[in-house]
Amino acid sequence: MSIKAENPRAWIEGLVQEFLANSPSNNLQNEAGDRAWDEALVGFASGADPIWQQYKEYVGAFHWTPWEVFNQHQPDEPVKAEELSVVSWVLPQREMVRKANLKQKKYPADVWARARIYGEQCNAALRNHLVDNLAQAGHPAVAPMLVSNWTVVNSQRFSYASSWSERHAAHAAGLGTFGLCDGLITAKGKALRVGSVVAKIQLEPTQRPYHDHRAYCLFYAEGTCGKCIDRCPVRALTEAGHDKEKCREHLVVTSQYVRETYNFVGYGCGLCQVGIPCESRIPVRAAREAYERGEIPPPPPPLA
Repeated sequence: MSIKAENPRAWIEGLVQEFLANSPSNNLQNEAGDRAWDEALVGFASGADPIWQQYKEYVGAFHWTPWEVFNQHQPDEPVKAEELSVVSWVLPQREMVRKANLKQKKYPADVWARARIYGEQCNAALRNHLVDNLAQAGHPAVAPMLVSNWTVVNSQRFSYASSWSERHAAHAAGLGTFGLCDGLITAKGKALRVGSVVAKIQLEPTQRPYHDHRAYCLFYAEGTCGKCIDRCPVRALTEAGHDKEKCREHLVVTSQYVRETYNFVGYGCGLCQVGIPCESRIPVRAAREAYERGEIPPPPPPLA
């Protein structure tokens, strides 16, 4: 019996970690040749998990389930939803990148913008690496973010949304919950990039150690914090949530700053992801301690 058959989850996680350790694409392309990412967090979800249909009903009919995106791009591989798994990973920003961005007041630090561009190129290469290795092992796979018909859709409820959300896939795979700024808060914090693939392989899902999609955010869990509001340079964050249009407009402005100041084509911000309690850990103490013990805490009482 092969290692893949004996422990396919460990094999897949090994593919992720080995790629990050050895791939030349894991590079910020700065003078120092710094790595973009260290180790990843990896989680798994079933293609038949009811959460995918919940996303479709809440976000919009345009939001794919794993079965939909797989069958669109692997039409010769008839499959049932329960035969599919989603492999999701989180790439936490390195400490030196977070420290550099903490000093910024309006525009991203050079290394942060590089992580957004070159780090995401590495993330795309990682997606392809997993698709290729899974296929070679007899498990056809699709990277939803890389397919030709992935798109951003105008949404009445959310201003705009996409046909596949990496953050929502990670939430389904037990890797984190959402914060006031819509960022995903994980065991390694909120400063991160995310990736995923959908594969024809049945894997034991990662247990979701939370009851609520906002369980790790102090603002929602305990009625405190809101530090990310003060970090936003364009007031795209308030206690009412995240103004996506203001945020996107600022990102357009940062592209000129990055080009003129750092001399490469890029953009970014991420100021709300640093200098806050959820920068590099789960800030809600009960949730963090339960996660560390491998437990699921009871649902919290409603806020008064």
